[in-house]
Amino acid sequence: MVVRIRLARFGKRNAPFYNIVVANARTARNSRPLEVLGTYDPIPKESSSGEGRKYKDIKLDISRAKYWLGVGAQPSDPAWRLMAMLGLIEPKYRPVGMGDGTVAEKDIGSVSKR
Repeated sequence: MVVRIRLARFGKRNAPFYNIVVANARTARNSRPLEVLGTYDPIPKESSSGEGRKYKDIKLDISRAKYWLGVGAQPSDPAWRLMAMLGLIEPKYRPVGMGDGTVAEKDIGSVSKR
């Protein structure tokens, strides 16, 4: 049984809201999950003081996320990105260039411009 950590979409049209869930890999996106780990609101919000940058709200039960990662749950790409922002796992580096994967993001500094 393959278990995935992924996002389940809720909310209205043009106002998405996601639950970060643990579910079997073969179940539908919004089917009943094994466990809900947290929430993610991708709509940028103003800070309470009204100053500074806008932020996206991420709430996650870190101890349960570590448990599921420890027992072998595979995060989806969006869930991987969110967990990497929280420091739970290493971020994935996506290739930049012509799609052949020859130049990685971390190697951009060594590429000279002509």
